Amino acid sequence: MSAARAKPVPRRPIIGVVGASRPSAEEAALAEAVGRAVGRAGAILLCGGLGGVMEAACRGAKEAGGLMVGILPTEDAADANPFVDVPVATGIGEARNAIVARAPDALVAVGGGYGTLSEIALALKGGKRVVGLRAPEVEGILPARTAEEAVASALGAT
Repeated sequence: MSAARAKPVPRRPIIGVVGASRPSAEEAALAEAVGRAVGRAGAILLCGGLGGVMEAACRGAKEAGGLMVGILPTEDAADANPFVDVPVATGIGEARNAIVARAPDALVAVGGGYGTLSEIALALKGGKRVVGLRAPEVEGILPARTAEEAVASALGAT
């Protein structure tokens, strides 16, 4: 008698959200809306796990019933913002940006500075779709006007 095999469940898309650790009020609101759109879409939100845009996006996704993964630069999972469901404490500092950029299916950048630029560059170099909302103007970024448009475009890569 053979054991019953479970049917494989389709993998949920993973959308990375990156941006400033000290965003403007407008950027924080956009990030929260992006998180809500990711959560409503049933996708997994992956980010750097700390504050600013990362926390705002996680808050929005949490409100929409989403799952949030935070790739932390520190060795302590307790450093994650309170909305992260799965903290991944790497202890590798800013080198974790490479994981944040390459692990998701696509990336949404909300505003941002040098750290965000590094993630954008790594994602683009890896052939990932990068969608920008008030993001730095970099060749290869697909601009979006709204959070919903940004997430829909990112989901188009999955």
